[in-house]
Parts: sequence; C-alpha cells; structure tokens
Amino acid sequence: MIGKIRKKLISLEQAQHPKILEVICPICDRPIPESQKDAHHLIPKSKGGKTTEYLHRICHRQIHALFTETELAIQFNTVIALKQLPEIQGFIQWVKTKPNHFYENSRKSTRLKES
Repeated sequence: MIGKIRKKLISLEQAQHPKILEVICPICDRPIPESQKDAHHLIPKSKGGKTTEYLHRICHRQIHALFTETELAIQFNTVIALKQLPEIQGFIQWVKTKPNHFYENSRKSTRLKES
C-alpha cells in the first residue's frame, strides 16, 4: 500500500515540475542555457515588430552590433536572411567553437560608428 501512495506522490510531483525544453539558437544551432537566453525581435519593436525568436545573448548582441534597426526591419528580418550574410557566417563558425554558456561583449561595427 505504501508503495502505491509513494508512486502516486512521485508522479504528481513530476507533473508539477515539467521538464524545461531545450531551446536551440536559430543562428548558431547550439542549445541556449537559461542564463544566456535573449528574445530578439525579427523586426525591431521601434519599427512595429512583434515576433520574437530566442537567441544566445552573444548572437543577439552580434546582430545588433552589425546592423541598424532599419536594416534589420527592411532587409534582415528573418533568420534565413541573417544566416546568409558573410559577417554572420564568420561569426557562427567562430562561436560554434565556444561552450554554450560563453559570452563576450560585441563591438559595434565601424560601418555603424561612421553613420
């Protein structure tokens, strides 16, 4: 009898604490640790965007370091469009060699600093 009660309690406990699903970054295709999860608006909020994707914090910061909000809204408003860019492809190759929890500050592109 005790065994049945214990089994029922364990199953109830598991139901109350569902497993957190692993989120994969659509930019670098690596699992995102909870501490490194950022929501990226595919079209920036300032340009009327509502749809978001979860990205690694480093991937998110790199996108915003390379492109203006206008460029993101008009030209690069999908993950596919972003991943086709040579700047992002080089970044992806580099970041894939790092652990999933890796983070480093991104520097603004010199192209953006001049404008």
